[in-house]
Amino acid sequence: MVTAVSVFAVLAALVHVHIFVLESLRWTAPATRRTFGTTEQEALATKELAFNQGFYNLFLACMALAGVVAAAVAHPGVGAALILAGCGSMLAAGLVLLISSPDKAKAALVQLALPLVAVVLGVVWLTG
Repeated sequence: MVTAVSVFAVLAALVHVHIFVLESLRWTAPATRRTFGTTEQEALATKELAFNQGFYNLFLACMALAGVVAAAVAHPGVGAALILAGCGSMLAAGLVLLISSPDKAKAALVQLALPLVAVVLGVVWLTG
């Protein structure tokens, strides 16, 4: 079970690293503006906010990846805690986006699907 949890946690982390790149490094690029549906003026006006938000995504990815590493080196309790905290936060953020901006449902589902699987598998792993 730890392998399945780890695979989904790594995949969730990779999605959130990608989001970090878009929000913190490429926010004003035309392709990123198309992805997020923003104009050049909107992107410039929100660049600092997106930069900060991107780092939140990166830190959540790092937390989940640290959990995978901890679980792999014989610290399953620490690993499970970090994976559940990181992926649970990713899942919660995706739910907030889905509820607050239903027009962004596709983005929310991308953000929350893999963490959801990791969390469910993690709970099964811990209770099984």
